[in-house]
Amino acid sequence: MNNFRSLVALLARRAVDQGDDRAYIFVSDRATEEAVLSFRQLHDAATALASRLTAAARPGDRAILVFPPGIEFMVAFFGCLMAGVIAVPMMMPRRNGARDASAAILANCTPALALTTSAFALRGDLQTRFGQENIRWIEVDLAADSSATVDLPEPAPDGIAFLQYTSGSTSTPKGVMVSHANLLANLEMIRLALGNTRQSTYVNWVPLYHDMGLILNALQALYVGATCVLMAPNAFMQRPLGWLRAISHYRAEVACSPNFGFDLCVSRYRADQMEGVDLSSLKIALNGAEPVRAETIAGFTGTFARHGFDARAMYPAYGMAEATLLISGGMRGGRHATRSVSRAALQAHAAEAPADPDDAQIVVGCGRALAGERIAIVEPERRARLAADRVGEIWVSGANVARAYWRNDEATREGLNAEIAGEDGPWLRTGDLGFLDADGELFVTGRIKDLIIIRGINHYPQDIERTVQSLDDNLRENGGAAFTVPDESGEETLVIIQEVERTARHTIDTAEIKEQIREAIADQHELSARHIALIRPGALPKTTSGKIQRKQARRLWLDGGFEEIV
Repeated sequence: MNNFRSLVALLARRAVDQGDDRAYIFVSDRATEEAVLSFRQLHDAATALASRLTAAARPGDRAILVFPPGIEFMVAFFGCLMAGVIAVPMMMPRRNGARDASAAILANCTPALALTTSAFALRGDLQTRFGQENIRWIEVDLAADSSATVDLPEPAPDGIAFLQYTSGSTSTPKGVMVSHANLLANLEMIRLALGNTRQSTYVNWVPLYHDMGLILNALQALYVGATCVLMAPNAFMQRPLGWLRAISHYRAEVACSPNFGFDLCVSRYRADQMEGVDLSSLKIALNGAEPVRAETIAGFTGTFARHGFDARAMYPAYGMAEATLLISGGMRGGRHATRSVSRAALQAHAAEAPADPDDAQIVVGCGRALAGERIAIVEPERRARLAADRVGEIWVSGANVARAYWRNDEATREGLNAEIAGEDGPWLRTGDLGFLDADGELFVTGRIKDLIIIRGINHYPQDIERTVQSLDDNLRENGGAAFTVPDESGEETLVIIQEVERTARHTIDTAEIKEQIREAIADQHELSARHIALIRPGALPKTTSGKIQRKQARRLWLDGGFEEIV
């Protein structure tokens, strides 16, 4: 199917062949269709916007996309592609949120334009937040200006389509330079892996600034000529069963969510709210963006089988922004793989049978390498390829892998253009740990990096630590560690370890300061700090150069090795 040079050409074909078919539908939390765009309407609206963009910016300039939930984002995205302007999807800043992530992204990509809806363009806090930047604001709507005429050359395959930033919460985010060729390659890989057709209607609640929401849902649906039904993320969080009702109503074949979304559906299950819901149309329930848990799959399948959900639809997968999105997956209708392995052996970087039931840990397979792609397990220090059932760093090579980060040569060289000892490159180093079995099934077992992943969202520990230390002068700077540990059900929960200055050890109100920490983390990072330990200065493990040893701090905390100030 991949006979197009860009998504621009593909959309033009959809506008001709399927002009009146509905491309995107945005539904409210009450299931009302608030906005609809056909393929022709999307093409015309994006073309009209592209005409405006060419008058306001030059090809290669960057435009941040700052949108509330809705379809306008898609018009903006395609308008940028048509105009040769590099789109930069960003999370809509909250009114009282910290500036770190957005400020760092702006500093890195130096945008000329900011695209948003007319309603949000009036928000004073947005103007204030971006007020120090020389950015021109352009309002985007769904209407097409029929008078717009401009010669728009088709993008080159190796040209940059958009920048996908790897984290929305780090002060030094990396912008993955996703090319038009990367996009088309991964979209074709996804089509083959998921078995999608024009009949593969999607229902999606994942934000469009998130690569799962944009590529795996919105763009993949357009790629195969299917309809994509969009919901607001907040609507899903408040009423998750509305997602399932929409799947039933639109007879959707594909729906994607991080692992926590499936858990949320189970925890909020009410039989009366599911009356008449039929999930038998769902062929792909893709679970990705965070570690996939066997208990989650069993719970969701057991709860919703009575509503027609087929266990064979559950589809664990693995991906990341540097690979455009999807890296591994199964086949439509095929059962996912699970394996019981030894906890002790995993700690020794091996996948072996458990010695006894207490030593057993169930790991979920995330499928195999996609068509035209290679996955290797590599010993990260020696960069040597490892055999099956040996745990190492997951490396990926394929046409879907981006070749550069925006204005970050060192990360580009080390992370996107690595070489396996004795072999040719380039390879993507994912920073994740895992193993391949003898059949090539990928099992993701952990993370090399300190990156914290909770509910499918990446959080850098230094950002959380900075938030804590900014609250009170008595909380020692560079004296904290943030990490996660599994709770009773296996879910990752946040732990904060923080040193207190010597002068305040006996006077600080620990209960009050812990409450302040919880509130600040919830406000600025939308996380819940379940465990907070205040400790004496110098108790936190560091390297000789003063770097926090977060892994060692985690081990100490699990072993009860910190003496807390009370």
